[in-house]
Amino acid sequence: MASLKEKIGYALGDAAAGGITWKIMSIAFPLFFTNVFGLTVADTATLMLIARMFDVVTDPLMGSLADRTQSRWGTYRPWLIFGAVPLGLIFALLLYTPDFGPVGKRIYAYSLYLLMMAVYTAVNVPYGSLLGVMTDDDNEKNQFSSFRMVGAYAMGFITLLSFPYLQKMVGGTEAHQYAVLGAGFGLLATVMTLACGFLTKERLKPIRAEKFSFRPFADLFKNKPWIYLTLIGICTNFFNGFRYAVAGYLLEYCLHGDVTVSGLIINYTVFMTFGEVTCMIFGGLSPKFTEWIGSKAKAFTVAALICLVFSVAFFFIPMDPKYIWLMIAVVILTSVGVGLYSPLLWSMYADVADYATEKNGTSSTGLIFSSGTMAQKFGTAISGSLVALFLGLSGFISGTDPATGQTIVTITNEESVRLMVWSLFSLFPAAIVLVMIFLIKKYPIKK
Repeated sequence: MASLKEKIGYALGDAAAGGITWKIMSIAFPLFFTNVFGLTVADTATLMLIARMFDVVTDPLMGSLADRTQSRWGTYRPWLIFGAVPLGLIFALLLYTPDFGPVGKRIYAYSLYLLMMAVYTAVNVPYGSLLGVMTDDDNEKNQFSSFRMVGAYAMGFITLLSFPYLQKMVGGTEAHQYAVLGAGFGLLATVMTLACGFLTKERLKPIRAEKFSFRPFADLFKNKPWIYLTLIGICTNFFNGFRYAVAGYLLEYCLHGDVTVSGLIINYTVFMTFGEVTCMIFGGLSPKFTEWIGSKAKAFTVAALICLVFSVAFFFIPMDPKYIWLMIAVVILTSVGVGLYSPLLWSMYADVADYATEKNGTSSTGLIFSSGTMAQKFGTAISGSLVALFLGLSGFISGTDPATGQTIVTITNEESVRLMVWSLFSLFPAAIVLVMIFLIKKYPIKK
């Protein structure tokens, strides 16, 4: 029986990865790269696309490597313990804007972003795989998964809510603010990742295939539950990715900047914070909700329908700051669905790993959970890339002045950009939910 301390320790892992590094990368990086760092829209879109092709190779290899690791700390925990410092350091460097020209900035951003993806993979794939070896009790897996989601969303809430106030406290240029906050949040992510590595336990021994073989990779594509769940995972991250990547542009260009209500500064991070706290609450309620509904697949479907209804509803809200609380209310209601299905996804990956072990005779837990991390990065970054691409097509132009090194943003068609931003936050995610619902109906494990 796992202790509360261990469950909190496991939650700290995703508080660092999901609540700090990935949350800031998802919501701040598109706007940061185009409006602060000085990349063009095309460079930003291309960067994220290249990173995803990189992950298609590194994530499964990392999963296979993690499955074969043997050390005094276990199979998966050493990757957290020794990867914690590189994770925080490279994240901090990514939010630093060097005094380079357009080519230098492009090389810096591409190199650091790809390195960040590699380190994130080396930490997060083993972290996800831990769920498969900490317990063999299905209810306890749901509890660990729920703690994980609560940790991620709770830290995401703290990160996003505090961001504009920390920027104000730091002062100076926006580039300076991002650099200082990157260093602070990077240090916090390092400490949390280390704590997760030392507080968790590996109780189950994987049935190892000691020699490297491509057979586990081939077996994945014969594993029908894995195929459907991976596609579902990509869709869930497309859904979140569109909303987070476009939130900064929504406040900036649809609502004409930050909105201040009764002393509360509502910028793009605070705007999404209301959803984070909702996800945290309903992520904690997800196991009970699933038990009440009767199965993970049915619970996931109901949660997805909630996301669909309120995503469509958001599109019909007028683009006016006086409706800010109505917008926030719809974001909260949408996040009820996200909070309910997020823990289910990782618990279902554990079911798929158990299915694969029973069918193939050897454990491929790390490899299977790596697909979850790959889906997370693929969905989030591709959606971020598409946001940049669609904004460019609608009339948004950004870049760095070669002579001065200053960032330049030009809007050639304001109404087109505003409509595109509004649709990317509402209708595009709604279309993704329809695909999710279709896929979950086909998912063969009915636990």
